[in-house]
Amino acid sequence: MSTDTTASVSTHILDTSVGRPAEGVAVTLAARGGFDAEWVALGGSATDADGRCKDLPALPEGTTHVRLDFQVETYFSHQHSFKKQAEAQQDAPRVRDSGAFFPEVAITFAVTPGEHYHVPLLLNPFGYSVYRGS
Repeated sequence: MSTDTTASVSTHILDTSVGRPAEGVAVTLAARGGFDAEWVALGGSATDADGRCKDLPALPEGTTHVRLDFQVETYFSHQHSFKKQAEAQQDAPRVRDSGAFFPEVAITFAVTPGEHYHVPLLLNPFGYSVYRGS
């Protein structure tokens, strides 16, 4: 929750390759108080069945920049193993590996005290998009 002196952050991930939320993706949060300041790791969470991180750490007072790091390689490796099992069960021809081209996605953005920032990640094995949501 944001206050007059702090901002707050939330996120969710939609796997656009299957049209579903991405569950079980590790997300870490870091912050800094100024462009030249050192990043401070604040902790992390993992996405739930709705692709949401509901327990990201609060931002400290004075935060001006935030970085969300999404560890997507494990998620796509897990998704790929399910696809391989389904193909084997259906005697389908083997398709090329569809592991993640981006093993992690790091999103850095500026924040203002008193504002809430919802940053959705639209993800597929070979690309991603982010935006400031509501």
